[in-house]
Amino acid sequence: MHRLIHFFKRNKIKSLVVLILLGAYYFCLPKTLFKDPTATVITSQSNELLGALIADDGQWRFPANDSVPEKFKTCILQFEDEYFYKHPGFNPVSIFKALKGNLSSGTIKRGGSTLTQQVIRLSRKGQSRTYFEKLKELILATRLEFRLSKDDILNLYASHAPFGGNVVGIDAASWRYFNRNAYNLSWAESATLAVLPNAPSLIYPGKNQIRLLEKRNRLLKKLHKNGTIDELTYKLSIAEGLPQKPYPLPQIAPHLLQKTAKKHKGKRVKTTVNIALQEQTNSIVKQHYNRLKQNEIYNISVLVLDVKTREVLTYVGNSPTDKAHQNSVDIIDKPRSTGSILKPFLYAAMLDAGDVLPNTLIADVPTQFGSYHPENYNQTYDGAVHANEALSRSLNVPIVNMLQEFGLDRFYHYLKALQLKDLKYNANHYGLSLILGGAESNLWDLCKSYAAMSSTLNHFNANSSQYFNNEFCQPIYNSKQSVDFGKLSTEKEVFDAASIYLTYESMKQVNRPQSDESWEYYDSSQEIAWKTGTSFGFRDAWAIGTTKDYVVGVWVGNADGEGRPGLVGVQAAAPILFEVFDLLPKSDWFAMPYDEMLEVNICKKSGYRASSICDETEMRYIQASGKKTEPCPYHKLVHLDASEQFQVNTSCEAISNIKNKSWFILPPLQAYYFKTKNPFYKPLPPYRADCTESIGTPMEFIYPNQQSTIYLPKDFDGNINELILKVAHSKPELELYWYVDSEYIGSTKDIHDMAILPSSGNHIITVIDELGNELKHKITISE
Repeated sequence: MHRLIHFFKRNKIKSLVVLILLGAYYFCLPKTLFKDPTATVITSQSNELLGALIADDGQWRFPANDSVPEKFKTCILQFEDEYFYKHPGFNPVSIFKALKGNLSSGTIKRGGSTLTQQVIRLSRKGQSRTYFEKLKELILATRLEFRLSKDDILNLYASHAPFGGNVVGIDAASWRYFNRNAYNLSWAESATLAVLPNAPSLIYPGKNQIRLLEKRNRLLKKLHKNGTIDELTYKLSIAEGLPQKPYPLPQIAPHLLQKTAKKHKGKRVKTTVNIALQEQTNSIVKQHYNRLKQNEIYNISVLVLDVKTREVLTYVGNSPTDKAHQNSVDIIDKPRSTGSILKPFLYAAMLDAGDVLPNTLIADVPTQFGSYHPENYNQTYDGAVHANEALSRSLNVPIVNMLQEFGLDRFYHYLKALQLKDLKYNANHYGLSLILGGAESNLWDLCKSYAAMSSTLNHFNANSSQYFNNEFCQPIYNSKQSVDFGKLSTEKEVFDAASIYLTYESMKQVNRPQSDESWEYYDSSQEIAWKTGTSFGFRDAWAIGTTKDYVVGVWVGNADGEGRPGLVGVQAAAPILFEVFDLLPKSDWFAMPYDEMLEVNICKKSGYRASSICDETEMRYIQASGKKTEPCPYHKLVHLDASEQFQVNTSCEAISNIKNKSWFILPPLQAYYFKTKNPFYKPLPPYRADCTESIGTPMEFIYPNQQSTIYLPKDFDGNINELILKVAHSKPELELYWYVDSEYIGSTKDIHDMAILPSSGNHIITVIDELGNELKHKITISE
């Protein structure tokens, strides 16, 4: 050390020169050799190519892989650089032979470059092939050998070598010329690609076939002679044909590719997609597209999520339609009218808040809220239906009544907690139509919400009745990511487990499409909680279903919003939903979350908690929050005579002769419709003639609704048709007296329908029964 210091002191200039040269040598090689843009590439969870977007410079150049296929590696070394693993970046023997041959010919015919030198030359684009440039390449090659391992250098070469046309790199070349992964190439195919970079512009697939074949077979013969391949493999290899033209790259999940490119442009992304499931779903979508397009319905999207991992297993952003029908649009994340698809969230919210029980009766009668007049899809009414039936049958009027009772702002708060990003306005902007499609959402957010609800229920049962605080997180499609469900807590995040379970129990009863309606008779069929939706004007058809393990979401419609007859959730979207579920492994049904439930006595007829006078009861499990609901309001204790044919009271009968009996009584308007669907419904017996009866509100208008505006239609002769007024009375045998603006117009008995022909403007309809009970109604007649 002392001598070295002494040498430096005596030879300062030489030492400085040496240090400068060493520094120049150290820094001569750029930190990043290749800055060319690369294609965006996505692969499946099993690393199979799903699709690629060409690089910005128009080249099919895949991002560098982390290894080189063994067959191609063997071929390229035998063809280009047999001593690659032995030389320091250059081969003196090859250089000497090349120099000798070039000098004798007077031109540069042979390069003598190693693969390391070729990597340097590829990185220094456009440089002339002079001896001075060769010297630079040699120096840079030795520097590269110090920086990287031999395998890394070989990988750089394989990723950036030209393969003819706009194809760069072994990965892109194997797909473009042989339509398969580079690791699945035969010896003949690997040999073909190994000789292409040597003269890619001269030996292009489809051209100069003889020369390309000679080079390939010469390499195969060399591999045979050195024992790399046996005689049979050699003969089979030379018999293989050559690629004639480039193949198009796979486009198995093109819309997921677009989505990935927004965040990971020019990267290779291994996704969570199950390629077999994706391809099978693509096939299902294509079949249904071919059928639906006959009805001018052109767009379909399907999303499949794994509930446990929240991974995207299938992503079909659109059907295989054409440019005129916006085939490039990814509809999965586009806002569309929700139709009825939000109804399960309202049902779950009301259960969660303890405002309703699964079988609670809800009014299903003609109803008007200001100017808003909801109607059931079939335009009929049941009078009253159980809440879970209103959901499973997707009845609009009972659901709107539930929303009105629950409160628009309260429900809106639940929806915001679900993180539905397309709810951009306040609750009053949407009004009660919010629950029937007045708002917009997208397939991604809706599937995410159902997956979160299913996961909440699974986790509650698996973690000693505790909840994770980040269940409603975003699904993932990048396999490098994983979902963080947060920390365990005794507090629910949105809905409690019992409310979700009871909601799913109701959704499980939804009638399946006609082709699948006998599902429950087959042992192989699985239970699925599912819901459809149809937007106003038949513009959007939805179907979303969940099992314990998977969520499948389907949207069908036209990207431009054009409505079509038959574009209904149960007809257009549901068949696709069940065909996709048939591809998935069967799941067990959700376990009941007993720690969030109570077993209570329920009135069979009304679905409320049984009161002391309910005549038919049963023990049922309800959500714990449901214990605060009121007892059954529809059972009344009535006083009957000995024959039970008449009501009596102390004005006409001795107390000792009066029988007290529980009676199920609905309000008059509900009873009017209820008895048409329920033949065993018994109206109250009349009072005996000698009794003085006291009666509450005995009648209600069936039509028209309070303060409604009515447009009187005209017949073919131009005459205005009459308006038919209808009233329901708890005692239809009584005579009713009708008045319009205090003018008597007639009376009715048994059937209380009255035809009038009012003038335009505001009117007050008054009805008085023979007992003196009065009913008033305001209407507006418009021409």
